Amino acid sequence: MGKRLKVQRRGRGTPQWRNRGHLRVAPGRYPNVQTLKLDQTYEGYVVELKHDPGRWVPLAKIVVPNVTEFWVPAAEGMFVGQKVQIGPDAAPVNGNILPLYAVPEGTQVFNIEIRPGDGGKLARAGGAYALVIGKSENKVIIQLPSGKLKHINAKARAMIGIAAGAGRDEKPLLKAGNSYYKWKAKVHKWPVVRGVAMNVVNHPHGGGNHQSPGYPTTVARNAPPGQKVGHIAARCTGRGCRQAKARYGLK
Repeated sequence: MGKRLKVQRRGRGTPQWRNRGHLRVAPGRYPNVQTLKLDQTYEGYVVELKHDPGRWVPLAKIVVPNVTEFWVPAAEGMFVGQKVQIGPDAAPVNGNILPLYAVPEGTQVFNIEIRPGDGGKLARAGGAYALVIGKSENKVIIQLPSGKLKHINAKARAMIGIAAGAGRDEKPLLKAGNSYYKWKAKVHKWPVVRGVAMNVVNHPHGGGNHQSPGYPTTVARNAPPGQKVGHIAARCTGRGCRQAKARYGLK
């Protein structure tokens, strides 16, 4: 009799696999545009800096007196008690939040909105930042951490500076146990073992005299959990597929 696959055990939703959302501090995003209007400038204060499990950048709690309070990814060098300005008339200094049209060219920014009011989507990892390259009409050109240039709505907000938490990758993990706890905070499936390396009772691809499934690994979209491994609902696979795509210039 075979054994249950890891995907089957995860699907049961037991505490071992359940998302640890109850440990999260708060969503790290800007308030909506109804709370903090895009054409007005506000003044707030950093009242707390806190680690958020599973997030590799600390969060800063900013309070705008008599208006709102919110959590955002902290900037490098931000401290409790720091005064933060939010709006088009804010100075382009570390920790302030400005619309992109008010940010001088060449400035480092992070936690950038793609659309005004979405809360921040780009350059949010520890040590990440983007550069404001240029402006044209109602668009601002920014260079993402990957080097890609992207045109963003000029009214989208961004924070001046570099996201805190840089250098996290410089410390080696040294042992597998550290990697286990690193991914446990994210409920990440780790370690990932190949199906062909398992025994026949553990996985449909397991067993045999060498590591090979022995049959096509494409399965239907509606396959049952014990069978749904390999290339799920694949349109095409293998060498013939790659040759056909190369012939017709497809990706």
